[in-house]
Amino acid sequence: MIALATPYLWYTTRATGIVALILFTLVVSLGTLVANRIGGTIVGRFEINELHRSLSIVAMIFLVLHILTTVLDNYVSTGLISAFIPMTSAYKRVAITFGAVAFDLIVAVWISSLLKLRVANSTWRFIHWFSWIGFATALVHAYMSALTRVPVWGSSSWAPAGVSWCSPLSGDSLDDPRGRRVGPRSPRSLA
Repeated sequence: MIALATPYLWYTTRATGIVALILFTLVVSLGTLVANRIGGTIVGRFEINELHRSLSIVAMIFLVLHILTTVLDNYVSTGLISAFIPMTSAYKRVAITFGAVAFDLIVAVWISSLLKLRVANSTWRFIHWFSWIGFATALVHAYMSALTRVPVWGSSSWAPAGVSWCSPLSGDSLDDPRGRRVGPRSPRSLA
């Protein structure tokens, strides 16, 4: 029990959370490129799609490590159930609730991707829309959780992620660098 009360789990929790946020930022950005069929001669669409899939697996591993180290840490009173069910944590109830909602949405998207061959494409696309909501909720969780004693580099890691979440919604980000139109400008094409 003494080993679980050391600050190492707290540091590991914060570090895995920051790495997971950075990885999910890359996953969402690459997913936007895949959805808009952006690819070139140097890096093709197939490579972008494979990188998107591979990074999502690594991001899920870091997310699970983040949750496990949070649950194992005795300094905060979060149980395993608070990772899945909102408003059940005694520690930073609202911040952990945003994290639980984000985790539930991300798991739903990930499971739908694993079952993509067995699910209708329209259903998969609909469920995949929840990745945007899950990512936004994860940003709120990161911001609200970082309001405690975290170094500047740790608490400011959510800001670039927020910019990357908003950038595909602007019209200029969907143009091909060679000047050709890549896809429709409506956010419907991003799912």
